[in-house]
Amino acid sequence: MFDRATTFGEALDDPAARAILERYMPGVAASPMATQFRGGRLGQLVAIVPALEDLAERERFFAALAEVGSGAPRPPYAPALEPDPAYEGDDVARGSAALDVPASAALWDPIEIRITGPAHGNPFVDVELDAIFERDGAEVRVGGFYDGDGVYVIRALADALGAWTFRTRSTARSLDGITGALEVVTARAGSHGPVRVDGFHFRHADGTRHRPLGTTAYAWTHQPDELQEQTLSTLAAASFAKLRMCVFPKSYLYNSDEPADFPFVGSLADGFDLERFDPAHFRRLERRIAQLGELGIEADVILFHAYDRWGFADLGPAVDERYLRYVVRRLSGYANVWWSMANEYDLLWSKDLDDWERLAAVVGEEDAFGHLNSIHNCRPVYDYDKPWITHVSIQRVDVYRTAENTDQWREQWGKPVVIDECAYEGDIDQGWGNITGEEMTRRFWEGAVRGGYVGHGETYYPPAHGRDDEILWWSKGGELHGSSPERIAFLERLQSESPTGVWDPLPSDWDVPWGGVAGAVKIGYFGFNRPRFRNVILEEGAWRVEVVDTWNMTVEPVPGEHRGQLRVELPGRPYMAIRLTRLSD
Repeated sequence: MFDRATTFGEALDDPAARAILERYMPGVAASPMATQFRGGRLGQLVAIVPALEDLAERERFFAALAEVGSGAPRPPYAPALEPDPAYEGDDVARGSAALDVPASAALWDPIEIRITGPAHGNPFVDVELDAIFERDGAEVRVGGFYDGDGVYVIRALADALGAWTFRTRSTARSLDGITGALEVVTARAGSHGPVRVDGFHFRHADGTRHRPLGTTAYAWTHQPDELQEQTLSTLAAASFAKLRMCVFPKSYLYNSDEPADFPFVGSLADGFDLERFDPAHFRRLERRIAQLGELGIEADVILFHAYDRWGFADLGPAVDERYLRYVVRRLSGYANVWWSMANEYDLLWSKDLDDWERLAAVVGEEDAFGHLNSIHNCRPVYDYDKPWITHVSIQRVDVYRTAENTDQWREQWGKPVVIDECAYEGDIDQGWGNITGEEMTRRFWEGAVRGGYVGHGETYYPPAHGRDDEILWWSKGGELHGSSPERIAFLERLQSESPTGVWDPLPSDWDVPWGGVAGAVKIGYFGFNRPRFRNVILEEGAWRVEVVDTWNMTVEPVPGEHRGQLRVELPGRPYMAIRLTRLSD
């Protein structure tokens, strides 16, 4: 029968269904490009039809399809599984499992409680385990997970100094009622804690400023170890502060290789056991997240995406929730984790807005430490007013103009704006993947002077650059080949020199956006315009004036201290800026 899971091609080939497509999505069904969409699910394609953004209209569309469909309905999703109340009998002493707890942990590090217990049956679904920690006069619940080979782990984030105590609760008698204590001591050098929202910007828990000028390597942890190590080396030499990355592997252009393992036990050839996770897979993921933390990089963990050939995009509500609880319990003890509910949520054809709200609630329930959380779009923008969303994570909304909307989005949602996908520097055939380094840098600056943050990615076509592989940074990591990363580092340095460490939008000219810190620092950015001079009216007091070449990465002072009005000479080339710094009143 025809439903959200039906492919566009299946519906097109049925005369009755085709008539419905032509009525509700004429711009797609009658398009010369329709053949490109044949493999797409109808639940995905509704995202690119403006009229079907109306949920009532979308329901009418699917109701009409259901009436003309024929054949057997699709198999039902797997049901929810409850823990086994008889997993251990009365002959097992309560709290008898062996406990391994550290004597101390550094502030902002994971606290890992390990318990060696029963391994019979399927502990992934048969056993429920959590712990109540008491620290700093408050209690916090942290869910546990099964790590294989009879080992259970409860991983908390050490978010308060001093004495911690805990007691476990479990449906397995041997794991229930275990108590213990430890001490949380001073943080390690360079450890600043999780990132929190600070107005329209971000700070670490210890007050250190965070600027999320990040990059994207969606499937880097699904590549061979050697390539993962190369990615880390590249990141160590760059200045990116955040990395977008997926839990599930990716199937898309330049992503045809098969990973060695998966979040669930199994393979594409043999199928997946959706009741058993692969602990070894998650341990490698955790190690990579920890290594990013050592480099001062936040791991923006994408929990769902649509680029899938393994069935992970359509697991059903019960398995989705089981997977989320397992992932969040494993990763929420790491300070450098952010959550992204989805990359391009609207392309996940099996989920609607109510599903995303339900799944976000699961993450909130399981994350006791309040990591940042957002959701990313392809076309329709999510309602970022939702209380669980900490910041705006948005994709470009126009082939050219996106970063220019940053100040408007700040006002609209009252939250920090992170344009996580503004297109990618590269030269592949796709329009989203062939902007120049100059244009990538320009988009970063356009967002920055308006008080937001833009994300980087790179998609250079390997054969055109002397390589015979399919390794593109945007998905697999490896090496960077573009010209924008060092310019992004230059921008980040200039932002760090602000008295507040950030820029906010300031009153602007009609043709030039200005940002900075009111009364202290002002930056005017000319973008692709190329004036030979600019007349600048200075506020009261003495000011230092500098000409910034954002592409050649130079800052040239205009000699002297300046008051009143000033003509600033410029080189008549694009990507220039002026920085004004108040010296005295």
